[in-house]
Amino acid sequence: MKSYILLFLVATLSFSCKQEPKAPIVYGTNIGDYAPTFTAKTPEGTDLALADIKGEVIILDFWASWCEPCRRENPNVVKMYNKYHDKGLEIVGISLDKAGQKQRWTNAIQKDKLTWKHLSNLKGWSEPIAQTYGVRSIPATYILDGEGKIIAKNLRGKALEDKIAEILGH
Repeated sequence: MKSYILLFLVATLSFSCKQEPKAPIVYGTNIGDYAPTFTAKTPEGTDLALADIKGEVIILDFWASWCEPCRRENPNVVKMYNKYHDKGLEIVGISLDKAGQKQRWTNAIQKDKLTWKHLSNLKGWSEPIAQTYGVRSIPATYILDGEGKIIAKNLRGKALEDKIAEILGH
């Protein structure tokens, strides 16, 4: 009888101690993927990593100081940021400006009143972050949830604000 109890206990413990397999984390640029990580320099020269950005929603905004459509979009993004920042919206501006254009980049940030975080490797279209994300035209956006998962991309204007309102408008 004792051997049956011992056998029962061993069998119970062996089944109850197994860890359930977890689904693998998929990094990529498709909706539903976890956003690829990166680190780059801010205008002040300090390193900023995607992991350093905390928010319920994070917008990766690919742009450049020389890009007229980007500059025309900036007032809409500023308005949206001011409206939803206190509700958990963070934005990271990723510039496709080139070496030698740093002053132009920082002037555009000030002139357009872009008060969120900014970074760039100042490599133009060879910007490593843009290449990782497959950016072929700007402005381009990736919208991430608080876990770093891509929930939408390439939204602008009203479509972008509507998506942010849907998530943070509670």
